[in-house]
Amino acid sequence: MKQDFKVYLRLLSYLKPFWGIAILVVIGFALNAATEVSVAKLLEKIITAIQEKDRSFTALFPALVVLLMFFRGVGLFMGGYFTAVISRNLIFNIRQEVFAKLLRLPAQYYLDNSSGHITAKIMYNVEQLTAASTESLKTIVQQGLITIALMGYLFYINWKLTFCILIFAPLIGLIIRKASKRMRKLSTQVQNTMGDVNHVVQESVNGHLVVKGFGGQTAEQTRFRDHSLENLKRGLKMVVVQQLNSPIVQLIMSISLSIIMWIALRPEIIGDISAGEFVSYITAAGMLSKPIKTLTDVNEKLQRGMAAAHSVFELLDLPEEKNTGTLTPQLQGHVEFKQVNMIYPDGYQAISDFNLSIEKGQTVAIVGRSGAGKSSLVNLLMRYNEISSGQIELDGYPIQDIEITCLRTQIAIVNQQVVLFNRSIRENIAYGQLENATDEQVMAAAKAAYAHDFIMALPHGYDTEIGAQGLTLSGGQRQRIAIARAILKNAPILILDEATSALDNESEHFIQKAFDQAMQDRTTIVIAHRLSTIENADLIVVMDKGRIIEQGTHAALLAKHGAYHQLHERSFEE
Repeated sequence: MKQDFKVYLRLLSYLKPFWGIAILVVIGFALNAATEVSVAKLLEKIITAIQEKDRSFTALFPALVVLLMFFRGVGLFMGGYFTAVISRNLIFNIRQEVFAKLLRLPAQYYLDNSSGHITAKIMYNVEQLTAASTESLKTIVQQGLITIALMGYLFYINWKLTFCILIFAPLIGLIIRKASKRMRKLSTQVQNTMGDVNHVVQESVNGHLVVKGFGGQTAEQTRFRDHSLENLKRGLKMVVVQQLNSPIVQLIMSISLSIIMWIALRPEIIGDISAGEFVSYITAAGMLSKPIKTLTDVNEKLQRGMAAAHSVFELLDLPEEKNTGTLTPQLQGHVEFKQVNMIYPDGYQAISDFNLSIEKGQTVAIVGRSGAGKSSLVNLLMRYNEISSGQIELDGYPIQDIEITCLRTQIAIVNQQVVLFNRSIRENIAYGQLENATDEQVMAAAKAAYAHDFIMALPHGYDTEIGAQGLTLSGGQRQRIAIARAILKNAPILILDEATSALDNESEHFIQKAFDQAMQDRTTIVIAHRLSTIENADLIVVMDKGRIIEQGTHAALLAKHGAYHQLHERSFEE
């Protein structure tokens, strides 16, 4: 309960900037509450007027009803509209904060969580937060004010009778508490199953060619159905709890109301109460059941929103990428690994006692079987993963002491898995820190990557939208755009992680020429399985199980007839 209270207070803190609008909400709903009580009072007046044959008031009665409904409408509009203004702004602000947080989380978070669950948090869970904040507060303020106004009116007419209603309050509170626990648990399950549904959709959309090519439609439909069914079951269980909660509370209210009516009809209790006051009292007591029912229904919204709040705040509180570095040097390209070890959270040791010195402007090729630790080495250099022990130095600076953005702006990388965005080719080449590059610079980079000719053959040239993940382009074309992006960055350190794996021989020939040019006066680390990419490297490092087992030039390593020679025989021979 204490933890819930802290989470709720934290959620409400997001409403602070809207306190001025919140005043308008309260004024609107206060106006609405006043009209509810006025209905009961108006009944008293009309009955009295009929008894006393007061024609002036009975003539005025229709106009008063219209006036009452007008003010009621104004109050409801004010309360409803300004609550929506707060609600939509709240979602906007929290969604911005969650997205900004996602961009600052370490790479390991994306390995531990599926894209479907991450997307569900930012789209579905954030939307649910309004249930615990603005929606709940709207109901509590609106129906709470009506309840207070009606109770005040009942106490004013006959305080003794009104105490009969309050006797049942603890019982109603107990029922609401029991329902709360169940609804919280079910809300969390609904959100988790929504993540599963989202995940299946994303996988099927992203892998639609594989799904079609291997006839996986039935299997994917079954997966989607199973997860959707689980989501449906949890949702219906919530509805059962919610729908049982309201009638039980209403039954208790009707018992208390029937007791009041039984007592009220005793002559000794009625005493000198007029007929108008009696009808007015019974009407007001009857009107109480609706706001109290609505207030008990708010419990479902509250629990749904609180489950989402726990989920969203848990994400916002995750530790971000470590960026304690303060140095912003202009790097030259000298890289040194000293006794570097790297262990993943699951205990797998990817890099073991790794020592390597790479001089400025040198080209070093790193080869080895799949799983040898080559890509883990790149992740350490980019600080996507942290060193477990040892040290990496760039121009003599420990890598942790360099500000992380400064570090990454000075390393250009071309990955095996090319990532392109659903934007124009120009925006994909001049991405991020490069967005201010001139058209001439973008074209020069594309020409150097031998991409210019195929780009100009496209319908809109450099302004051609390339679709989701660039799937309108061939594998070789996508790779050359990624290489153009790296060339445009003009960083002192260039990493090619299987960068020519998607190219045909002709494209690779041109790209190799482009790289020969790009590698000049630049430290280049090449991770490759293709012989043509690495045979001209200044140094070839052979890795196995995270360690260096051989190093030397292409010719020297072949002459040794060791591990490199075996790899060459198996994988590199064309």
